[in-house]
Amino acid sequence: MTFEKFWKPLTTIYEAGEAKAVARLVMEVRFGLSMTDVVCGKTGDEAEMQILQQRLLTGEPVQYILGEADFGGRTFHVEPGVLIPRPETYELCRWIMVDGRWKMENGRNVSILDIGTGSGCIACTLAAELPNAEVMAWDISDDALRIAAENAKRTNVQVSFEKVDILNTPLLYREGLGVGLDLIVSNPPYICNKERETMERNVLEHEPELALFVPDDDPLLFYRAIARYAAKALNPSGALYFEINPLYVNEMLQMLSDEGFSHTEVRNDQFGKQRFTKSQIKN
Repeated sequence: MTFEKFWKPLTTIYEAGEAKAVARLVMEVRFGLSMTDVVCGKTGDEAEMQILQQRLLTGEPVQYILGEADFGGRTFHVEPGVLIPRPETYELCRWIMVDGRWKMENGRNVSILDIGTGSGCIACTLAAELPNAEVMAWDISDDALRIAAENAKRTNVQVSFEKVDILNTPLLYREGLGVGLDLIVSNPPYICNKERETMERNVLEHEPELALFVPDDDPLLFYRAIARYAAKALNPSGALYFEINPLYVNEMLQMLSDEGFSHTEVRNDQFGKQRFTKSQIKN
């Protein structure tokens, strides 16, 4: 099968440019072929190419098919048990990484907690980029914790993973988990069920609903629980970072204030959408 015959049918799923990009990624990762190789007429195994093409035509994300996704220049293992890391989420990591206070604070290690770690992309990236950081990561999904632990090994970092339900905050307080943290970061589920009709098929049909959706009547369900916990767990100079749903920015700001945070800063993502917040506790 030629490269053209491989990518052209994908235009029923993707725009032409994206279809070519997906096809190039398959050629590179699965068959070890560069674009120079492809231009020279080299292709992968015919039978395997047909199987991969059919999977792509069902809308299955190429990252799940290949078993990996790029995140900030690092390669993370992914499978259907976790969300595929997005470029926007790396922007949140970048915000933390360039914030000088986390580089080194009085020569001591900085304690970081990633809540709802999924693939571990946030936790592993921060552990790699902030050498003085002691990173913990929580998730309720056994699959996510297994995949995240694999990614910690893959990226050669130390992260402490625990199975924790952030909605069961009384248990967290009783056991004293995470008390005295410098930084809490989270990209929790934030898409309401009513937004399903606007979502792409490959996301809706293949990525885990547990990591995507919240009830229509409580879009801040996880944010509120995390903020309430962070207000007790963070050091006085600590900070809480969120990736948020741009549809609920005002509600987020009010909730954070109600939970004892002030000086909340909102930042846009690369597409100009209000996507991230950083908050600190009122003194």
